[in-house]
Amino acid sequence: MNKKKLIIFTDSGDTIIDESTQIYGEENPQIVQRADFIENAGEVLKKLHDDGYTIALVADGEWESFQNVYRENGLGYCFDAWIVSEKVGMQKPARIMFETAMQKLGLTDNDKNRIVMIGNNLRKDIGGANDFGITSIWLDWSPRYFHEFEEESWKPDYRISHPDELIELINKLENEL
Repeated sequence: MNKKKLIIFTDSGDTIIDESTQIYGEENPQIVQRADFIENAGEVLKKLHDDGYTIALVADGEWESFQNVYRENGLGYCFDAWIVSEKVGMQKPARIMFETAMQKLGLTDNDKNRIVMIGNNLRKDIGGANDFGITSIWLDWSPRYFHEFEEESWKPDYRISHPDELIELINKLENEL
């Protein structure tokens, strides 16, 4: 299989996983034990992986939560790198989250033109990606987050309203490279 040129960084909560379905542990109420996908998001993640895209999880939260969720749903293998704020020590929109993803994937600044960040949070995911100099894709699906561009840097390069729209957009961006 040919590896694609486009590199995908993606958030998890309300981007792949429906945060409203998260079930937390009794022993440690900060750790998610399980959660469900947004409709078709698991299939989209698997298809992008199977099509040869390099995918990095770039998410804020607890390492164990992501391990639990993706172990249960069986799609942890779709990620070529896991960048989790608990391990990095800072949350998005901090540059270190995106820099760590690039380092783990062996990328340099010359690769920024072929990286996209998919996320649901305008400030953290979209603003962080835009300020870092990579393409931003806003998944405007969740009712839980603001939908106002309070700052110019929060305006996404692309906007989709459901994970189903992602494959067509990703393939279009790949073909433009």
